[in-house]
Amino acid sequence: MNIGEAAARSGVPAKTIRYYEDIALIESADRNANGYRAYSDEDVHTLRFIASARSLGFTVAQCRDLLALYRDRERSSADVKAIAANHVAEIDEKIESLRAMRATLSTLMRKCHGDERPDCPIIEELASGAAPETDAK
Repeated sequence: MNIGEAAARSGVPAKTIRYYEDIALIESADRNANGYRAYSDEDVHTLRFIASARSLGFTVAQCRDLLALYRDRERSSADVKAIAANHVAEIDEKIESLRAMRATLSTLMRKCHGDERPDCPIIEELASGAAPETDAK
């Protein structure tokens, strides 16, 4: 099948498929006599695997590791679990960071009158370059 059909069947855009080939996340597709890429059902399955992993926020490097483990029938599930556990820890860090950002913005919004006056604590804090203090609850 051509790249358009592989993209439609896998849910991965053609441009992304080409990128995955360029960075060797997937093997470059064979070429037909006309020079077009030819993808197999296995290629589509691999693309779906990557799409699933990416939808869970795994990085390209982590996807590479997961693909290697997927292809290794003698893998240890502990290796797969370790990658997932590391990713969960990264997600937890991002959640905490987002909560801190939200608390900071909420604090700044409470300080701002939000009226027609030009003075605005939000702008003033941003212009100061200092991280505003929060009263996170």
